[in-house]
Amino acid sequence: MKGLIISGEFGKIIARQKSEQSLEIGELLIGKAENNNVLLQVTDLMYGSQISQQNLELISGMRLEEDSSIDFYDENIRNYKLAVLKSLLSIKEKKAQLCKELPKFLSEIREIRKEDLKFITEPKNPLKIGKLRSGSKLLDVDIALPGEKVFSHHILIPATTGRGKSNLTANMLWNCIDKSYCGILVLDPHDEYYGRNKPGLKEHMKKENVIYYTANQPPPGAKTLKINLQSIKPHHFNGVTNFSSPQKQAMSMYYKRYGKKWIESLIMDKSLDENTKFFQDGTMAVVKRKLLSLLDLDWNGRQLFYNGIFCLDKGEAIISDICTELENSNTVIVDTSSFAGEIEILIGSLISTEILRKYKHYKLTGNLTQKPVINIILEEAPRVLGKEVLEKGSNIFATIAREGRKFKVGLTAITQLPSLIPRQILANMNTKIILGLEMSPERQAIIDSASQDLSADSRAIASLDTGEAIITSNFSRFATPIKIPLFEELVKQKKKQEPTKNSFSGISLS
Repeated sequence: MKGLIISGEFGKIIARQKSEQSLEIGELLIGKAENNNVLLQVTDLMYGSQISQQNLELISGMRLEEDSSIDFYDENIRNYKLAVLKSLLSIKEKKAQLCKELPKFLSEIREIRKEDLKFITEPKNPLKIGKLRSGSKLLDVDIALPGEKVFSHHILIPATTGRGKSNLTANMLWNCIDKSYCGILVLDPHDEYYGRNKPGLKEHMKKENVIYYTANQPPPGAKTLKINLQSIKPHHFNGVTNFSSPQKQAMSMYYKRYGKKWIESLIMDKSLDENTKFFQDGTMAVVKRKLLSLLDLDWNGRQLFYNGIFCLDKGEAIISDICTELENSNTVIVDTSSFAGEIEILIGSLISTEILRKYKHYKLTGNLTQKPVINIILEEAPRVLGKEVLEKGSNIFATIAREGRKFKVGLTAITQLPSLIPRQILANMNTKIILGLEMSPERQAIIDSASQDLSADSRAIASLDTGEAIITSNFSRFATPIKIPLFEELVKQKKKQEPTKNSFSGISLS
């Protein structure tokens, strides 16, 4: 027995802790109702005493100032700790439903056991996230979400730096590589998931399903990242950098006049119309300067030079190839570590626009159900989903956040500052895997848009240690506390489980 329920109300039940026991914030407990058990969770802790506050102050003063010791023969009865609990679920055998009743008055509460959690079953297409956690204690119960639904309905991973965002993402990717229900696009600004110089996704048994694009000395098996300028259309720059309305109109006019060759035509000062001068020279000069800088090009008045990944003689089919690899349920990692943020977003915009266009077409032709769900992992999400960015105009990532789930295209947005993302988009993120968030405004933004009632969980979120998380999702029965395994340990463990391959080299059969 951990304690006894003594008072409170629905959502705020008060229990007295047994003296030799200890309770933690976030701990899961079992209480007894009329015909079933009630799953409870600790949301707050406080002291209680039968001695009046005035006498407590007198006793503490005598101990502090006079160094006199006062002992109580019945200290365990007079002084105690109180826990505030909230009801999560009513459990009856293998069935669980939202709790609508209070546990019995003066009934016992006890520690949760594995056999109390028989209602937690593995969903179809499971996406394993971690193990169930009760306070800081780990239970041997795997927590998995329905992967296909979760990926198409968007995931938000909010956390302060150093709380395990990359570790969680690497775990999720590892668990998806050999699954046929999803293709994942990873825009990797830190080049940390493939594992070029450390354990990474390349260690997976199905490493052939991991496609790695990089512009930095591709290792064996990797592909060189080169994108043809003719793949870029004016609307791909939405959300990438700021162009004024006249500048956008100028780019659209060039695209209309020159088609795929619009960028080189604009930079080479080819005319739009011999009889009409649509745009001022200053406007065209700014557009030209921005394109040269953004795409890392040089123009000497006669010839165009390509310094970065954008060129005219290579990469004609790279966007199409990446989309095909995603449709084949592969995990595609694009190393953007050597680029500015604008280039990373432009690459993401090119691929995301094409994959959404193709999936819209599949829905129109009735072939969408045969296709895997596509998820795009995006770090520092407010760069494209922030309020200030969207006030200047929408972009492909905001479009996917709003309507992508209808076409089996979803986002995994990772951020330290969820409060910068508009509430409408936060609400569309139907699964939130919350790691430690210390800043109150950031916690409040998550609590206000969570799938379950987290109004009493602000302290629990603030006290999450590295690797600890709370899952709130339309696809989970309750806000589930979990512990995420360390990715390096997961890789070691899986490699030990790999069957040993016998080598017969050097044996002559003649």
